[in-house]
Amino acid sequence: MAKGTLYIVSAPSGAGKSSLINALLKKFNLDDSLRLSISHTTRAPRPMEINHEDYHFVSVEEFEALIARNAFFEYAKVFDNYYGTSKEIVMDWINAGKDVLFDIDWQGAREIKKQVPEAVKIFILPPSLEVLQHRLIKRGQDSSEVISKRMAQAMSEISHYDEYDYVIINDDFDTSLLKLRSIILSKRTELANVKEHDGHILENMQKEAKAYEEAWLPCASALAAALAAAKAEQPEAADATAADATASETATVEVAATAEVAATTESTEDAESSAPVAPAESSDNSATV
Repeated sequence: MAKGTLYIVSAPSGAGKSSLINALLKKFNLDDSLRLSISHTTRAPRPMEINHEDYHFVSVEEFEALIARNAFFEYAKVFDNYYGTSKEIVMDWINAGKDVLFDIDWQGAREIKKQVPEAVKIFILPPSLEVLQHRLIKRGQDSSEVISKRMAQAMSEISHYDEYDYVIINDDFDTSLLKLRSIILSKRTELANVKEHDGHILENMQKEAKAYEEAWLPCASALAAALAAAKAEQPEAADATAADATASETATVEVAATAEVAATTESTEDAESSAPVAPAESSDNSATV
């Protein structure tokens, strides 16, 4: 079975990464071909977050036990909390032909890229640091101390954007969502991926095209010969047509000339017949009374 593609998506906190990923999965994943890698974390759940849907929330002891078992694709400690992605779950999805999204920081992205060189890396940027700080404050989920830490971390995160394959500046959410989707669609339509996913269609089409070409080739040769013969006959036909036209024109001129002569003769005869007759003169020898 054809394998899926692994997409690494990174961004500073507040850039809109999670919102974009969630909207992508909700609006453009009707065929269930795209999965989100759900990370394990030791941080406390935020309001509205659901265990095993947003994160696998575990204790520090549980997380460190998973580290000892080499159960993570990658893991890191951020803001005194562990984050990690299950290796087994992700590889099962990839091998089943699913595209998988990784929501991780630049450090995790580096580690994943080492293990999966064909992974596609996408970085989400805010339009400015001022907008980023405003978003963090407006979110109302963190204290001022945590927000300050997040802004400091954002500086470090943003400095690594040039390690990524694609960069999206999230100044308009809908536009950024379409850009994120277009990256995935572009990757799926690369020739190598089409061959891997729909190789049977390409093979059948090639066979049909070859069979059609072989059946059509003799007909095409005969048609080409017929067209060449017709083209060769065209000058003779043109000469004959020109000769006919000349003869016709000559005949027309002769007929016109004959008609003109006849008309002139007839006119002369009419003029002579209509002239008056003079009276006869008296003879000199006539008797005088």
